[in-house]
Amino acid sequence: MPELPEVEVVRRGLARWAAGRTVAEARVLHPRAVRRQAGGADEFSALLRGRTLGEPQRRGKYLWVPLGDGLSMIGHLGMSGQLLVQEPEMADSPHLRARLRFTDGGTELRFVDQRTFGGLAVEEAEDGDPEATPRSLAHIARDPLDARFDDDAFARALRAKRTTVKRALLDQTLVSGVGNIYADEALWRSRLHFDRPTATLTRPAALELLGHARDVMTAALAVGGTSFDSMYVNVNGESGYFSRDLDAYGREGEPCRRCGTPMRRDAWMNRSSYSCPKCQRPPRA
Repeated sequence: MPELPEVEVVRRGLARWAAGRTVAEARVLHPRAVRRQAGGADEFSALLRGRTLGEPQRRGKYLWVPLGDGLSMIGHLGMSGQLLVQEPEMADSPHLRARLRFTDGGTELRFVDQRTFGGLAVEEAEDGDPEATPRSLAHIARDPLDARFDDDAFARALRAKRTTVKRALLDQTLVSGVGNIYADEALWRSRLHFDRPTATLTRPAALELLGHARDVMTAALAVGGTSFDSMYVNVNGESGYFSRDLDAYGREGEPCRRCGTPMRRDAWMNRSSYSCPKCQRPPRA
C-alpha cells in the first residue's frame, strides 16, 4: 500500500496538473470506486460537475482536493489505486474506475485501481476545522513531515501505549503516513525489534525513532517513493526508485548493511517484518 512518500508524490503531481481546473464531467465506471459516497455514482458526479479543483492536501496516506463551499474530493489509493493525468486520446486502462474531464479540454484525471480497494468521494469538512479537513479524516493524526507535528506529544503518547513499537507506528491515530515499509526501515535504523514494548522506550529513544522515520520518508520522497511493481506510480505513470536504498524491507537473507548478519523475515499481523537478528534483538520473554 502506498505510504506517505508515495502519496505525497501524487499530491504534488495533482497540484501541478489538476489544481485550478474546472470539472466538466465526472464519470464513474465502477461502483466500488465511489462506495463511500452515500448517494453513489450519481451524487459523486453531480457534486463535482462545475467545481474548480483547489490545492490538493494530504494527511498521512489520505489525499483531498478542496472544491469550495466546504466540500472536498477525497482519494484513498488502497493497494493499487492510481490517480493519473492523461491525454484524452490515450487508451483507457482495463482497470479504469472513474474519469474527470475538464472545461479546458486538456488532459483528463483518471482513477485506475486494479484491486478496487481504493476509492473517491465528495464530502463536507469537519465543522470548525480551519484547514477544512474532511469529516472522515478528522481522526487521522498529523504525519512526521507536517510542520505542526508535535514531537514531544508523540513521544509521550507512544510511551503511554500498552502495545509493541511497530503496532504503534502503524496506528494512524498516533502518527499517520507510516506503513509496513517505512516502519521496518525506521526500526532498523533505531536498532529496535518490532515487538519491543512501547512502555520500555525512553523519551530519547522514542524521539530517535521518530527522527529516523522522518529521515527515511524524506529520502524516499526525494526519489519519487518506493515502487516494487507497476501498481504504484506518480500521476504521469512513472515509478519511484527508493526500493534500491532500502536497508531492511524485502531483504530477507541478504547481509545487514551494518553488521553483515543475514536479514530475517518474520510473519507479523498477516504481513512481514524484516529485521537484523543481531542489531535488533527481540525483547526478553
